[in-house]
Amino acid sequence: MKISIILIIFFCFSPVFASSTDTLTTNDSLKIDQTLISSGVKFEMGFFNRGNPKKYYLGIWYKDIPAENIIVWVANRDSPLFSESSYLKLGNKSNILLFNGGTFVNWKTHESNGVNPVLQLLDSGNLVIREAGDPNPDNFIWQSFDYPTDTLIPGQKLGWNLKTGLDRFLTSWQGSDDPGVGNFTFNLDYHGDPEIYMREDNVIIYRSGPWVGQRFSGVPEMKSGDNGFNFNFVRTSNEIYYIFELPPDDRVKSRLIVTYDGYLQRWTWNPDSNQWTKFWFARDDQCDNYRECGPYAICNTSALFVCQCPQGFRPKNPYAWNLRNGSDGCVRDTRLDCESDGFLTVYNIKLPETTTAYMDVTLNLDQCRDLCKKNCSCTAFASADFVKGVGSGCVIWTDDLTDMRDYVDGGQTFYMRLAAADLGTSSSNDSNNSKKVALGVGLSAAAAIILAVLATFIIWKRKKSKSTQSGRKLDARGARGGTTGRSTEILLSGQTGTSNREHSGEATNADDLELPIFDLYSMVVATNNFSEANLLGQGGFGRVYKGVMQDGEEVAVKRLSKESGQGCEEFKNEVRLIAKLQHRNLVRLFGCCVETDEKMLVYEYLKNRSLDSILFHKERKSMLNWQTRFNIICGIARGLLYLHQDSRYRIIHRDLKASNVLLDADMNPKISDFGMARIFGGDETEGNTRRVVGTYGYMAPEYAMDGLFSIKSDVFSFGVLVLEIITGTKNRGFYNADQELNLLGYSWKQWREGKGVELVDKSIGEEYSIHEVLRCLQVGLLCVQERPEDRPTMGSVVLMLSSESTSLALPKLPGFCTGWNPIETDSSSSKHDESFTVNQVTVSVLNAR
Repeated sequence: MKISIILIIFFCFSPVFASSTDTLTTNDSLKIDQTLISSGVKFEMGFFNRGNPKKYYLGIWYKDIPAENIIVWVANRDSPLFSESSYLKLGNKSNILLFNGGTFVNWKTHESNGVNPVLQLLDSGNLVIREAGDPNPDNFIWQSFDYPTDTLIPGQKLGWNLKTGLDRFLTSWQGSDDPGVGNFTFNLDYHGDPEIYMREDNVIIYRSGPWVGQRFSGVPEMKSGDNGFNFNFVRTSNEIYYIFELPPDDRVKSRLIVTYDGYLQRWTWNPDSNQWTKFWFARDDQCDNYRECGPYAICNTSALFVCQCPQGFRPKNPYAWNLRNGSDGCVRDTRLDCESDGFLTVYNIKLPETTTAYMDVTLNLDQCRDLCKKNCSCTAFASADFVKGVGSGCVIWTDDLTDMRDYVDGGQTFYMRLAAADLGTSSSNDSNNSKKVALGVGLSAAAAIILAVLATFIIWKRKKSKSTQSGRKLDARGARGGTTGRSTEILLSGQTGTSNREHSGEATNADDLELPIFDLYSMVVATNNFSEANLLGQGGFGRVYKGVMQDGEEVAVKRLSKESGQGCEEFKNEVRLIAKLQHRNLVRLFGCCVETDEKMLVYEYLKNRSLDSILFHKERKSMLNWQTRFNIICGIARGLLYLHQDSRYRIIHRDLKASNVLLDADMNPKISDFGMARIFGGDETEGNTRRVVGTYGYMAPEYAMDGLFSIKSDVFSFGVLVLEIITGTKNRGFYNADQELNLLGYSWKQWREGKGVELVDKSIGEEYSIHEVLRCLQVGLLCVQERPEDRPTMGSVVLMLSSESTSLALPKLPGFCTGWNPIETDSSSSKHDESFTVNQVTVSVLNAR
C-alpha cells in the first residue's frame, strides 16, 4: 500500500519530460540548435544561417529530403538574428516572438486573443497557432500559409481573403543566399476576370492569363488532372484564390517558386530518381514578356518576327514594325460600325488582359455573343470556363486587346470583333470552318516596298502642303446656298489667333478633312439674317441660330462671338475634333463658314434642343418618363465611351453637362460642343493645365483644384449628369435644412440610408423600375467618387448599365459633396436662361494651384 501511494505521488508531481516534437507551448522555447518536426516527418522548422558573419533565420524545410535543404518559408526575412543564444517563444498574446539573445524581441507576429495557445508544425508544411484542445483541426489563430515567402506548396492559397483584405502573394529572395524580401512579386489581381501578375518592383513583367476552367489561359503546360495534380481556382463572395493539390502518391512533392532573378518555376520531386525536376517555368521565351507586342498584336515565337497582326489589322507604326519593334501594336483596317460587325474566331490564344473585362458565369457562349454584339464598345468575347471541350460563362472585353500570344497546342478560342468588310469569307459568326488568325506581316522585300511607298507619300504630302500654304486666303466666292468644297485645312493652318496646343492636343493638319465650307451669304439667308426669332440660345463664345438651307435641310448655326478673345482657338479645336467623329450619340457637323471676321459651325438641327431645356423646365420635364431618361443615360455613356476609347483619337470632352447634350425628335441624346475638348495620342490618359475650363458643378475635384484632367474627369461629369437626370435637379444649391449638402452629397446620404427611391423626380410618375433607378443611382455615385482611381471607366459603366447581373461596388464619398454656387465668367450668361440653349459653352477660368 505504501509503495502504491509513493508511486502515485511520484507520477502526480513529476515534470513531464516527453512531449510531441511538432508542438510548442507558452512554457517552452526553441533554441538555435532545436527544431519542430511534423508528426508525419514531412517538414521541419528551426533556425538556419546564411552569410558571414552568420545571420540566423527561422524557416521551414522538407524533412524527408534532408540532403536538399529546400527552404519553403522564412519568418524574419529582413530581421536576421546574430546571436547563437537566440531563441523562439510563443507569447501569451498568441504570437511568435524571436529573441536575439537576452530579452530583446527582434521579430514577432501580430497579437491575438487566444486563451491557451500552442504552436504546431503540420504535415502540410503549415506552421499554425491554435487553441489547445480545440476539436476542429482547421481552426487557426494564425498560420504561416497566410504569409507566404517565395514558395507556394500544396494546400497553400495564393490570392485574397476579401472579407479581411488579406492578400497572400509570393515575394522573391533578395539573392540566391539572401532570404530578405526581393524585387519580384507574384500576386493575384481579382478585378474583372482574375489573373496573376509577376512584377519587378511595381512594373508588370508577366501575367498568367485568366483561369479558364482547368488551368490559366497563359499556362497550357499546367492542366488540372495531368499526372494526378489537381489545380483549382476558387471564387466565392469571401475569397478568390489559386491552390493546387498533389496526386495520391504521397511520395510526390511539388512547389512553385519565384526566383531571386525574376523567374517562375514549378519543381516536382521524383521519388524514383530521388531528384527535383523542373516541371514548368515562365518567362522562358520572348512572348512570355508582358506586352511584348502592343494592342491587338499577337505574339508568336514561331514567326519570323514575333509580333503579328491578326486578320483585319495592320501595324500601327510600319517603320518601327520593320525594325522588329511591335510595341505600338496593330490598328484596324476598317472602322467598326456596330450593327454590321461580325466576329473572327481565333484559336489557341492566351486570352487578352482581363482586369478590366466583364465576366458573367451565368451566360452561355451564344448569350455572350449577343451581349457583345449589342454593346458597340465590345471588342471581343470568350467562354469564361472551358472544360473538356465545353465552354461556359462569359468574358467580354471593352478595352484594347493586349498581351495576347499564340500557342501551337493550348490556349483558348476567343472571338474578336471585326468590321464586316474585314471578315471576308475566312470567318463568319457561326462558322466551324473558320481559319486560324491570318497573320498580317510581310517578308523583308514587302517591307522595303512599303517603306518606299511611305517615303514617296510623305514627300508628296509635303509638296502639297507647301502648295496649300501659298494659297491660304479663303476664297469666299462660293455659290450661294452651296459650298466651296474647300478643306478645313485652310482654316486650321490659317493665321487666325494664336497657337493653342493645350486645347488641340497638338492635333495638326496631317489629314485633309474635306469638310464643306459654306459662304457667308448662304448663312445669312438660312438664318433670316441671324434674326432673334431664329435664336436657339447662346453661350460663352457665341450664339446658336436655327437655319434652313436651300434644299430644305434644317441646321443649327453656331456663330462665334466677335468680341471673344479666346473663341478662335476653341473654334478651330472643335472643327478638328468633330469633323473626325462619327457616332450616333455625337452631334454631326455639316460644315463651317470662315469669311472676313465671321466664323461659324453648321450642325445638324435637333428638334428637342438641349437636355437642360427640358430636364430643368418645370412644365416640360414631364416629357421625360423613366424609360426615356434611362435611354438618355445609356446614350450619353455610349457616346462618351466612343470619345475615350473607340474613336480615332482618345478625346476628353472637359465640358460635359446637360446643356451640351442635345436631343433629337425621338429623344436620342447627342453630345455636343467640343471647343474645350482635348485630344490624347497613344497610351496617354491624363494631362494637366494652368487654365481650367468647364462648368462648376460638373468639374471633377482634381481638375477644378489642381488642373489635372483625364478620362476619369469626364466620368465625374457623367456621374453628375446621371444624378441630375434621376432627380430632375441641377447640381447647385443645398438640399437639406442645415444647408450642408449639394446634389452629390445629398444623393449619397439618401442612398446610404436606403432612401434612394425618394430622390426620383416626381414628374416621372409611378411607372418605373425601382431596381433600374437604384442601379443608375449607384452607377452615378460610383462615377462621382472623390478619387479618380475609384471611378469606373466608361467601358465598365456601359456594362453596368446594360447588364443587371453585373455586381456593383459600394460607392465612396463623392467629390465636392458640400454645396457651392457656380461661378460664371461669361458676362452674357446672366442675361439668358441657361435652360434654353443649344451648343452652349459655359466656361469658368481658374488658375490652378
